Amino acid sequence: MAWEGYWSRYGKCNDFNENGLFGRDRRAALKRLRTDVIDLFYQHRVDPSVPIEDVAGAVKDLIQQGKVKHFGLSEAGAETIRRAHKVQPVTALQSEYSLWWREPEAEVIPTLEELGIGFVPFSPLGKGFPTGSIKEDTKFDQTDFCNLVPRFSEENRKANQAMVDLIAKFAKEKNVTPAQIALAWLLAQKPWIVPIPGTTKLHRLEENTGAAAVALTPEEVKDLETAASEIAVQGARYPEALQKLVGR
Repeated sequence: MAWEGYWSRYGKCNDFNENGLFGRDRRAALKRLRTDVIDLFYQHRVDPSVPIEDVAGAVKDLIQQGKVKHFGLSEAGAETIRRAHKVQPVTALQSEYSLWWREPEAEVIPTLEELGIGFVPFSPLGKGFPTGSIKEDTKFDQTDFCNLVPRFSEENRKANQAMVDLIAKFAKEKNVTPAQIALAWLLAQKPWIVPIPGTTKLHRLEENTGAAAVALTPEEVKDLETAASEIAVQGARYPEALQKLVGR
C-alpha cells in the first residue's frame, strides 16, 4: 500500500506524533486501506521550505517505529534524491515518464540506476492523448485538469498528432492497442521501472494489464524511440505555477 503525504502539511510543524496531524491522517488512511502499516510513504512534492534531510529523517523515524516500511519521493530532482538517500534509502521515485515526456532519461533515471532506486512512472499514457483517446476537437469538462495544461490546448493537440499517429502505426504492426504499445515500451526500459496507468473503467484496466504480454524486440524499441525523438512535443506538461513544484 502506497500513501502520499504533503510535507507542508506535516513538516513545517514537525507534527509526526500519533496524537498530531500526521497520526490522525495515518490512522484514517490505514482504516480506509484496511491495513496496519504503510508499505511505501511518498513525499508528494518536494517542499522547498523543509530541508529534504529533515523529511528523510522523519520518515526514517517512522520506519524504525514500524509505522512505515519504505520511503518514496515524487517529482524530485537528481540532487534532491541523492541528499535524501544519504539519510534514509529511497525505495522508489514517482514521476511522469512516457513516450512523449522523456526528460527523466537525462539525469533522473541514471541517478536511480546508480543508487538502486525503483521508478514508478505516473501518466504513462500521457493522460490519454498519445493513445488517441483525446482528439483535436475534444471538449473537456469544466473540472478537467487538462484545461489547465498547455499541451492540451487545441492548437498543441493538433501539433502533437504526429505522436499519436506514430504510436498507432506501431500498434497496428503488432496487432495491439496504442495504450499497450506505450506501456510495453516502458516495461521494456528497465526491470525496475513499473508504470502505474490510472483508469476508472474495467475494460481499460484489462487493456492496460494486457500490455505485459506485448513483447517488443530491442530493434522495435530502438525504432520507436528514434521515431519518437524526432517529434517535438508542443506545450508544457504543467501550467507555470505547478511546474515550479517539480524537479526540485
